[in-house]
Amino acid sequence: MRELNVERITSVIEKLCIEANCILPPDVKKALENSVREEVSPLGRDILKDILKNAEVAEENMIPICQDTGFAVIFLELGQDVKLVGGNLNDAINEGIRRGYAGGYLRKSIVDDSFLIRKNTGDNTPAVVHTRIVPGDRIKIILAPKGGGSENMSALRMLKPADGVTGIKNFVLEVVDKAGPNPCPPVIVGVGIGGTIEITTLKAKEALLRPVGQHNSNPEIAQIEKELLEEINNLGIGPQGFGGKTTALAVNIETFPAHIASLPVAVNIQCHAARHVEAVI
Repeated sequence: MRELNVERITSVIEKLCIEANCILPPDVKKALENSVREEVSPLGRDILKDILKNAEVAEENMIPICQDTGFAVIFLELGQDVKLVGGNLNDAINEGIRRGYAGGYLRKSIVDDSFLIRKNTGDNTPAVVHTRIVPGDRIKIILAPKGGGSENMSALRMLKPADGVTGIKNFVLEVVDKAGPNPCPPVIVGVGIGGTIEITTLKAKEALLRPVGQHNSNPEIAQIEKELLEEINNLGIGPQGFGGKTTALAVNIETFPAHIASLPVAVNIQCHAARHVEAVI
C-alpha cells in the first residue's frame, strides 16, 4: 500500500490547469496543420492559419488559447493500492482548480446556482470529477477544460434499436449541422453509444480525449467514424462557419453495452481548442 498526501494532487492539478488552457495538444495542432494544406476555401485556410498562430502565441506567452477557460472536468483513475492521507480527495481537487485558475489568470465561469441567482463562485469550482478505481498504486489525472459554447451544442437522443447505424449517423449529422458555427469549428465530435443516459453522455465526452487520427479499435466502428467525418465535412460549414471542407478534425466513437430495449446515443462537440492534459503520480 502506497501512501499519498492529497496536497500532491492539489499541486499537480494547479499546474495542469495552466498547461491545459495555454498549450494546444500536439495531435490537435498537427490535424490543424494538415487541414491548412487540404482546405479548398481561401478564407477557410486563412482562418485555420489564424487558429494556429493563436495557439503559438498562447504557448509562447503562457496565456489562454481561448477566453472561455471552461468547466474544469477531471478524469481520475485511482489505484486501489493508494492510501490517501492529509485530507479529502474532492477538496484537494477543488483546491487545485482554485489555485490554478487564480495563478494562471484564467477566467472563472462557474455559477453556484444554475437557474436562479447564478452567482459566480469566483474560483471556477466545483470541478466535475469522474473517478474510476483501477489496479495499482498510481493516480492518473486528466484535466479537460470544457467551454460553454461547444457544450451547449451537444445532445442526447434515445433511439430505438431498430434505428441502427443509419439512425445513429443521421442523429450525429443533425447535431453537427444544427450547431453550425456556434461551437467554433473545426470541431472534434465525440459520440457515445449504449449504456444508460448518464453512461452514453460520459462515453461521448471520454471520446474527445482520444488523439486525433486514432480510430476505434473495432474496424467496423472505425469505418463509421471515417464515413461520418467525410459526411460532416461535406456539410460545408467550414472553419468558424465561413464555409469550406474543414468542419471537423475527427469523429471519435466510444460504446458501452446496452439494454435490449434501448439505443441511447450522445454527441459531445469540442471546439478547435481541444484542451486536455494528463499526469500520473
